[in-house]
Amino acid sequence: MSNRKHLLVAALAAAMTGSYGAVPRGIVAVRADTGDVKALIDGVNRAFDAFKAEHTKQLEAVKAGLPASDITAKVEKIGLDLDAFQKALDEHSVKMAALEMGGAGGKSLRDAEYTDAFKAHVKKGDINAALNKGADEQGGYLTPIEWDRTITNKLVLISPMRQLCQVQSVSKAGFSKLFNLGGTASGWVGETDARPQTNTGTFAPLAFGSGEIYANPAATQGILDDSEIDLETWLAGEVQREFAKQEGLAFVSGDGTKKPTGILTYVTGGANAAVHPFGAIETVNSGAAADITSDGIIDLIYDLPSAFTGNARFTMNRNTQRSVRKLKDGQGNYLWQPSYVAGQPATLAGYPVTEVPDMPDVAANATPILFGDFQQSYLIIDRIGVRVLRDPYTAKPYVLFYTTKRVGGGLLNPEPMRAMKISVDA
Repeated sequence: MSNRKHLLVAALAAAMTGSYGAVPRGIVAVRADTGDVKALIDGVNRAFDAFKAEHTKQLEAVKAGLPASDITAKVEKIGLDLDAFQKALDEHSVKMAALEMGGAGGKSLRDAEYTDAFKAHVKKGDINAALNKGADEQGGYLTPIEWDRTITNKLVLISPMRQLCQVQSVSKAGFSKLFNLGGTASGWVGETDARPQTNTGTFAPLAFGSGEIYANPAATQGILDDSEIDLETWLAGEVQREFAKQEGLAFVSGDGTKKPTGILTYVTGGANAAVHPFGAIETVNSGAAADITSDGIIDLIYDLPSAFTGNARFTMNRNTQRSVRKLKDGQGNYLWQPSYVAGQPATLAGYPVTEVPDMPDVAANATPILFGDFQQSYLIIDRIGVRVLRDPYTAKPYVLFYTTKRVGGGLLNPEPMRAMKISVDA
């Protein structure tokens, strides 16, 4: 069995280097030029089958009190062969992914010429005026479309609120939405009765302001000149981490001054409880002093109108999750159910749970849990894309990359959302 694995590994090595040579009978050569991974997968499967068979023999020998050193050595050797196949398969997958993402021989960038200009700008500050899509006369530089999209995508992955809420791009400094307050009246009449004028519905506006978020990472000119790193990836990583941290906090509890207005400020008793034309986000009592109860969770769920429960979910921080994971129903069943499927969230009383680190901890008079349809409740506004200003003068020998993004947010509709308020007294 071990010799067979050696043959498989040898065939794999020859295939990966392109020197196919004589391939043992029964072994399919991997064609590196076409990315055929069938032989790699077959090799992994065969090695794993051999591993399971020899491991079973090893366990049986141990139970029977027989010498198992030879079998153990064979199992370890097969394990090494299996690792070699899996490593080769993983490396092949990474290479294929890189090609798909625009590496050598892969798909071209949507704005390749402009991206090349951006790379030159990052290193030396050189720029072709004909390619400038920003305000070059002011020293500004609008980043390439692909780079801008990269940061935005990372923000969506990292910032839970961007995943949950409605996001809208706008082209103006402000954004205002009209809300129908109702009031339209009607009446029953006979065939010849008069039809007097009835009341007409009214509207009320709500403005969503935006603030500017910035990051200012630095690198020496020497690194920019000599390093072989992917400058776009490096800068995008620096920016997305800082932006995601600041945005996440503002979307939850921002005061609206030079930043988004956080959703918690619209909860009954909050700073903006009276701002929205439809009123405040209603609260539900937790049912215990400085604690959360199972009954409080059930009350929270059923206080939300059934029209909004289809896409409803819980949000809370990790400390709060630790508390609610211990809650049980009257039959002793845990309300919390972990997920055993990749990409699927855990559930609380049957509804998904999303961890939002910036939510408050459980404490008297705090609001640690939100439950509802976030898509219908909160609106995130992106004013423009990401801008980069290269500054080689302020902090010599460092080059600063002053990166900005204008973003806002506010309550779209309080009705699809409920908040749990922790009791002060039992």
